[in-house]
Amino acid sequence: MSVATVDREMLTELGQQLRVDAVRAADFAGSGHPTSSMSAADLMAVLLAGHLRYDFEASQNPANDHLIFSKGHASVLLYAMYVAAGAISEDELRWYRSSGSRLEGHPTPALPWVDVATGSLGQGLPIGVGIALAGRRLEHRDYRTWVLCGDSELAEGSMWEAFEHAGYERLSNLTAIVDVNRLGQRGTTRHGWDTGAYARRIGAFGWHTIEIDGHDVEQIDRAYAEAAEADRPTAILARTHKGRGVSAVDDTEGQHGKALPNADEAIAELGGRRSIRVDVTAPEYERPAPPRLHTLSIPTYSEGAEVATRTAFGETLTALGRVRSDIVVLDGEVSDSTRTGYFEKEHPDRFFECYIAEQQMIAAAVGLQVRGWVPYAATFAAFLSRAYDFVRMAAVSGADLCLMGSHAGVSIGPDGPSQMGLEDLAFFRAVWRSTVLYPCDGNQTAHLTAAMAEHSGIRYLRTTRPDLPVLYGPEESFPIGGSKVLRSSSSDEVTLVGAGITVHEALAAADSLADAGIRARVVDLYSVKPVDIATLHAAAADTGRVVTVEDHWPQGGLGDAVLDAFTSATTMPKVTKLGVLAMPGSTGAAEQLQHAGIDSSAIVDAARTLVGR
Repeated sequence: MSVATVDREMLTELGQQLRVDAVRAADFAGSGHPTSSMSAADLMAVLLAGHLRYDFEASQNPANDHLIFSKGHASVLLYAMYVAAGAISEDELRWYRSSGSRLEGHPTPALPWVDVATGSLGQGLPIGVGIALAGRRLEHRDYRTWVLCGDSELAEGSMWEAFEHAGYERLSNLTAIVDVNRLGQRGTTRHGWDTGAYARRIGAFGWHTIEIDGHDVEQIDRAYAEAAEADRPTAILARTHKGRGVSAVDDTEGQHGKALPNADEAIAELGGRRSIRVDVTAPEYERPAPPRLHTLSIPTYSEGAEVATRTAFGETLTALGRVRSDIVVLDGEVSDSTRTGYFEKEHPDRFFECYIAEQQMIAAAVGLQVRGWVPYAATFAAFLSRAYDFVRMAAVSGADLCLMGSHAGVSIGPDGPSQMGLEDLAFFRAVWRSTVLYPCDGNQTAHLTAAMAEHSGIRYLRTTRPDLPVLYGPEESFPIGGSKVLRSSSSDEVTLVGAGITVHEALAAADSLADAGIRARVVDLYSVKPVDIATLHAAAADTGRVVTVEDHWPQGGLGDAVLDAFTSATTMPKVTKLGVLAMPGSTGAAEQLQHAGIDSSAIVDAARTLVGR
């Protein structure tokens, strides 16, 4: 919309309509965040009517703009926009926050126009950075990414990771619209209405900043037009009133997250219901470009040779990049260690250095997959814990991510516990519909790394720092949800279950037990989730005794995955779980395994105790 032709009256009326519909929907539900929606209504009215380019009948059009509500609690405003655009019926607002409704309390991709789930504050802008990166660096399209942010979430460190990254990349196709209404959940925000304080901080990261009255539709329109012409990302800092237009709640503390006390009076004060319909500008349809796919030849490793699983991961990922043009890789400034540097060297145009900003790394990966890319993001397993909420919310979004955590467990050696991933299996197992893989050798790693690209949801691969002997030939297959039985006989008295580095310790333990006249079955449970229930049940039925061993805290990891496999079993074997029981220090890998009680001698002792000799 041209500034010269802005229809002030229509835009003002549209803003009021959005407020009325927000009030009505929250009243139907008896809950919601209407006051947070009312503050941003004018901002969204101008965007919808004059600047957003979106085809609601073709949500997959790659030319569409993207609109993310980082302040996801203002969902009812987004739904009111959909009514104004004719995407949903006015009657559907009656089912806001109801069982089975698409109009959830915070937006999710249950609606085709919602790219990602939001509501955990501080995530929308970092994800928007990923979407903007796809347009700028990969696709060279001119769509814009608009992100509505709240002022409260500017206290989140992830927001500043996003400001830094976007400024560094000069993402001029990204606009953050900050609703500075000064009131948070329990009182005033840190800087209140001081938009200058925000402008100075955001501007220091290389952003163009514009301070406006967020209820003046002409100022809003000019700001959007200015953002479109900027040569860098733009933050529009809009001073607004929470609960704007209704005297009972306008700029009033204590009204956050509540339906208005008298909706009828509020609607009357706002001028009553309206039925404005906006013909949102739709971009010309562009057919999505399919990725270039060729037959993959994965790296192979000779049995008996030694190779670190992280190295096999990096080499396989690079090979994937040769045959799939949709593979992208994100790094947290540890590419030398995770071996994603191999991919960077061969495919630099599809490699994204996120530096030591793990939240932004995962968020960018989510944004890239919104645009149809297949992201692999890698860092130390321990450091992924910083981004766990982003992983959790990615699952809510139904996002497809391939994640790799290297340097897992005490086996990394003398670097000490700050660098050791000892919780990662537990928290990735807990993620909705996740896949958790833990290979023990190079060929297994190569197969599983490639398989991740074909799977869905959150996929996590755990790799090990030291070189390990190759146990399997390259012709072996490793289906997700499977396992491998490495030792087995009809006279087995105990089953040893390991994954990753502990598979090698279990094999050594089985040899020692055999010398003592005790036959042990060895199961490589490389798929920690989903777990191979059938193989575990068969082993338990045959041996009656199970020892699990993992380079991880005992809680939530491999041992618990095995126990979970027996929750519906008719008989329960005797089980001993071995895991890292004490806080590690600094020493060599072999000593670490010994001190943690997860080396072959500890397995032998546990097995002999179960067997009774």
